[in-house]
Amino acid sequence: MTSLHSETFADRLLGFTLPDRDSRGRLVRLGPVLDEILGAHDYPTALAHALSEALVLTTLMGGLLKDEGDQLTLQVQSKGGIADLLVCDYRGGELRGYVQHDRDKAIATGASASLATLFGEGHLAITFDIARTGKRYQGIVPLEGESLSAAVESYFAQSEQVPTRIQTAIRSGPEGSLAAGFLVQHLPDGEEGRERLHARLDHPEWQHVSVMAESIKHEELADAGLSLEELVWRLYHEEREVRVMPGARISRGCRCTETHFESVLARFPKEERREMANEDGIILVDCAFCSKEFAIQD
Repeated sequence: MTSLHSETFADRLLGFTLPDRDSRGRLVRLGPVLDEILGAHDYPTALAHALSEALVLTTLMGGLLKDEGDQLTLQVQSKGGIADLLVCDYRGGELRGYVQHDRDKAIATGASASLATLFGEGHLAITFDIARTGKRYQGIVPLEGESLSAAVESYFAQSEQVPTRIQTAIRSGPEGSLAAGFLVQHLPDGEEGRERLHARLDHPEWQHVSVMAESIKHEELADAGLSLEELVWRLYHEEREVRVMPGARISRGCRCTETHFESVLARFPKEERREMANEDGIILVDCAFCSKEFAIQD
């Protein structure tokens, strides 16, 4: 395995490629960053688990972005479930996310809940904002399957025509929360960005890579003492060449500031801003991501 850096454990992406298999992958294990994001709201257990998985998926997909300023947004909109909105985004290593939900229903559901129970009827939208061109690309798929990971795999199969395998592991306890993920993809033309007219799930090279990815144990992904490089090595040590590349360090990246909210409010007509303000002429704005309140003078 080719590597020129120290081992990777928590709150940093690791990329890898399998040149002989035309495959690439990303791994991440969120630790203190996850606690920081979850700590902004007192989420019931089932929703904390769902948001943890969504944050891992957002980080793995965000790690595929190439340029500074590019952003990946994962959004679940639904009706008839405990939660009606889940949003996460990733930009340059900065990660944030929250869930809008009915707290009473969530508490009544308990620690375990199916995807259908959490989100009812809904869809998953994945958006790529490319800074260099200013263009936005979005794919939308039904929220189906047993997990958010399965829905993201469906997105890549339907919208990108890229065979993808994802494994995640979530753990919580007195020592803190941990969420980890592994994503691997097959690029049968051997180069990103080219048309993938021959992408197929039964490609022999992909079958091998996929089967090995599915062999990852939950305990391995969630083992904070096992480096991500070691995990890649366990899976693909028989390959002629495995290239690993350190990715971005992950931090909580809520971008709320008074200046930002002032600029947003400035887009509203004076009459509407006046209605928003209290008797002292102050508009109180809550940030859904970090749960901070900002007092903006109208």
